[in-house]
Amino acid sequence: MAVIARNWRCREGEIDIVARDGDALVICEVKTRRASSYEHPMAAVSRTKARRLRRLAAHWLERHGGPPSGGVRIDLVGVRLPDRGAPIVEHARGVA
Repeated sequence: MAVIARNWRCREGEIDIVARDGDALVICEVKTRRASSYEHPMAAVSRTKARRLRRLAAHWLERHGGPPSGGVRIDLVGVRLPDRGAPIVEHARGVA
């Protein structure tokens, strides 16, 4: 994937990462938690958050010429920070 924008903001909120994956546009939400945290980072995206991400994607498309031929996908990246060692990164495609 190629990153197009980071922390893109509009009145409705913020998109963490906008990227291209071939012909598809990817709207990516990134959630980070410490390993000792009770909640897994992937659990932080509720139905309400997913709806907001879809609205933000629509705003991005309005301002940047509409959807690409490959369509639009919303992904989630969860990062867990252990007390020691490297971060653990999980990528879920097409979550919303």
